[in-house]
Amino acid sequence: MADPVPAVPAIAADFAPDFGRADFKKESLVRAETETGTSQNISAQDSSAEQTSTGQGQGPEAPRTACLIGKGALEIWFATPEDRLRRSFAAAGVDCFIPESELAGENQAVILVRADAVIDTPLVKALLNAPGAVLLSNGDHAGIPLAVHAPAGLAEAGAAVLQSGQGAQVPEGLWPVRSAELGASYWEALRKREEPYALLPDRKTLAATEWRMFMGTYKGATDLVTKWLWPRPAFYVTRLCARLDISPNQVTAVSLVAVIAAFYWFWEGNWLPGLLAAWLMTFLDTVDGKLARITLRSSKFGNVFDHSIDLIHPPFWYVAWGLGLQHGAHALDSGALTLALSVIVAGYVLQRVIEGIAIWRLGLEIHIWRPVDTWFRLVTARRNPNLVLLTLGAALGRPDLGLIAVAVWTAACLLLHVLQLFQAMAAARGRGRLRSWMTEPR
Repeated sequence: MADPVPAVPAIAADFAPDFGRADFKKESLVRAETETGTSQNISAQDSSAEQTSTGQGQGPEAPRTACLIGKGALEIWFATPEDRLRRSFAAAGVDCFIPESELAGENQAVILVRADAVIDTPLVKALLNAPGAVLLSNGDHAGIPLAVHAPAGLAEAGAAVLQSGQGAQVPEGLWPVRSAELGASYWEALRKREEPYALLPDRKTLAATEWRMFMGTYKGATDLVTKWLWPRPAFYVTRLCARLDISPNQVTAVSLVAVIAAFYWFWEGNWLPGLLAAWLMTFLDTVDGKLARITLRSSKFGNVFDHSIDLIHPPFWYVAWGLGLQHGAHALDSGALTLALSVIVAGYVLQRVIEGIAIWRLGLEIHIWRPVDTWFRLVTARRNPNLVLLTLGAALGRPDLGLIAVAVWTAACLLLHVLQLFQAMAAARGRGRLRSWMTEPR
């Protein structure tokens, strides 16, 4: 009897692996490196069936049934691997799981997964679109079969491959494949390109596995603070939240309180507590998204809640900072204050508009077009880089210079954004639809 999968929250943003560029390698021999540096051979029959992929979600023949093979006793991020796998595959449209005892009578395609496996989200959808694929592990224990997309009639044979482990003989109709060969290396939702993980953790590798999974939730194009300062402390706080069963939306709600507190203290010219609240908010803004993705608890409401706060609050902070200056010894005259705030607020809005035009007209986020655009995203005049300038100004006892620096940098970044947009439109006219550099094979 098939067990219905418990309802899971909807994923906030659709994942769109680069299925169209998949290079399904149907080899007679795949050499997989083991953790000791030696190699094991996994034989496979050469399949002549053409592998198709849609590039969006699961294909029309994608299975809706799965079976977990074996048991997974090791908790990952305070959840069993079975629970994580059920949630991942349910979010991809696999709506029932059958026990191993029913595989003999299964006459349709089925997804088979080792119950102790940890599989990255893009690979889940990629596997659904790869009939006959035997997904091999990467990481410390590379080359071990972790999951099989078993076509009709091959469920038992696929289960035997998973039970045999490394060196298993792959029967005709199945073919071994590494995660990098499934066309899922570009993750559009997170705007990044990296090989998805397919891991078989044990107690020795648990910490490294959880760190790899955490770093896998980071976006490919982001600011320098989020990319280089927050990862390690955010990992521990995210882990604590997962252990205490704190939801991502609860973290976002606390960050909203910090937004309001920072606005109030900036308005009062009380820079130290205001900056502490502001930096707390930026930190929690990292934590909530990572917590949602790492615990598979993303939701449409959470996505809107989080991004609405991110989009709206920065101009209010800048205005509050400017008005707070008028309470101290470094007040700007009314003309200079009006000019600075006008440049900052208008520049912020126009940069967002330019980014929206790029998505609308070019179908591409401007910061992932070329490598230089991704590097520019590290320092462009968004909240975190601007907050660095405000913090430096306050630390030097010149909060007015901090605001002026933000105005100058915003104006410079606006001009660069305009240049980016014109270059992108010119390139699109000459070459057609633009592609992100991250989608190109390396």
